[in-house]
Amino acid sequence: MSVRLSEVSVGDQLPPLSVPLRRVDLVRYAGASGDFNEIHWNQRFATEVGLPDVIAHGMLTMAVAGRLVSRWTGDPGAIVQYGVRFTRPVVVPDDGTGAAVELSGKVSKINDDGTVKVAITAKSADQGVLGGASATVRLPG
Repeated sequence: MSVRLSEVSVGDQLPPLSVPLRRVDLVRYAGASGDFNEIHWNQRFATEVGLPDVIAHGMLTMAVAGRLVSRWTGDPGAIVQYGVRFTRPVVVPDDGTGAAVELSGKVSKINDDGTVKVAITAKSADQGVLGGASATVRLPG
């Protein structure tokens, strides 16, 4: 999908996106990022440190949330600013299904410089996993 600035209004909803995360995705992300912390792959260790199960990497959760915006713009390079707060981990059970990150977004502001601010909501297991998530994008006219 690709969107133009002239087609956007405050309040517009982005098409929702559901991203499945399975343990294999965590292993692949660990290899790509170099983050091999045991809470992301070892259930025994994760529960010993007080987690309910293995959890997804925070930066992986942030990345899949960013996919909502880049899919809407049609150009990942259109994102000029992106930020989140990590509020709750995404628990990824070892059941073959894993966890789903449910993403939605809406246009919250059209700035004077022609950029657009998008507020992002990310949930897993019906609970918010990111707070204050937003992206500023530059769209073609």
